[in-house]
Amino acid sequence: MYPPIEPYRHGMLEVGDSNSLYWEECGNSSGKPVVVLHGGPGTGCNSGMRRLFNPDLYRIILFDQRGSGRSLPHASDFTIDLSTNTTPHLLEDMERLRLFLSVEKWAIFGGSWGTTLGVAYAETYPERVLAMVLSGIAMARQFEFRWLYRDIAPLFPEQWIKFRNGVPEAEREGNLITAYYRLLQSPDSLIREKAAQDWCDWESSMLSTDPNYKPSSLWSQPHFRMAFARIVTHYFHHGAWMEDGILLQNAYKLKDIPGTLVHGRLDLDAPLASAWELSQLWGKSKLVIVHGAGHSPSDPGMTEAVIAATDYYGT
Repeated sequence: MYPPIEPYRHGMLEVGDSNSLYWEECGNSSGKPVVVLHGGPGTGCNSGMRRLFNPDLYRIILFDQRGSGRSLPHASDFTIDLSTNTTPHLLEDMERLRLFLSVEKWAIFGGSWGTTLGVAYAETYPERVLAMVLSGIAMARQFEFRWLYRDIAPLFPEQWIKFRNGVPEAEREGNLITAYYRLLQSPDSLIREKAAQDWCDWESSMLSTDPNYKPSSLWSQPHFRMAFARIVTHYFHHGAWMEDGILLQNAYKLKDIPGTLVHGRLDLDAPLASAWELSQLWGKSKLVIVHGAGHSPSDPGMTEAVIAATDYYGT
């Protein structure tokens, strides 16, 4: 990774619906603009994301999506209504940020959920996108939701039992996303806190193939867990407000945009199928499969592949 850097400019952008987004710029103020889309949804950005780009070549723009990170109000507050936190709202937020920063066109980097949001943005505003680098590709399809919250169970039996048993017995054979979504809306704070803990324990159990992997310290922070669990279940319960499979159906809109897809061969969180299918439909894309890596961006080979791609598009 490139050496640590600090923002040369940052602030809060009001985007409506009483939401303010934290944003920052790093690197070269005259360089190629690139916007960084974090995963989750709901994780927020971190300083390590700045280091995926050559600071001499890029004007690196990071922001925390609604309800997460340093954006306000924070979704850890149970009283915060998430009805105006949707995929269409995030796409509008990106356009507001682009205009606010006087960016005509920018490159897009996205990881995990950030790849879903990045593709959705590029298909909506293809004329605004210079190039894309996507890592750990997910297309918010129903088969992906079923895989992650049920079909993968035989690979993690101990963790699965805890996750499944976190909901009432009558709901254990049904849609667990819906069950947790309901629990996280309970007026009882103890029920909400336990649901957030169980949800995050399940999510963090399958991120990496590295036997020495240690989950981020964020997972131990109650306010992070609550915001993350609330936002993820809110988005996935509603199918991310997109027709199932629509991003692949509309991949033809990416025909003039170059891009690189970086995906771990052993990614259990987001199966390789989606990355492969997108690469087949997106003529100007290149699929880089990192053998031995899972979903974690820190798995061996993932960072190197991402930086090779950002270096390529930075010139």
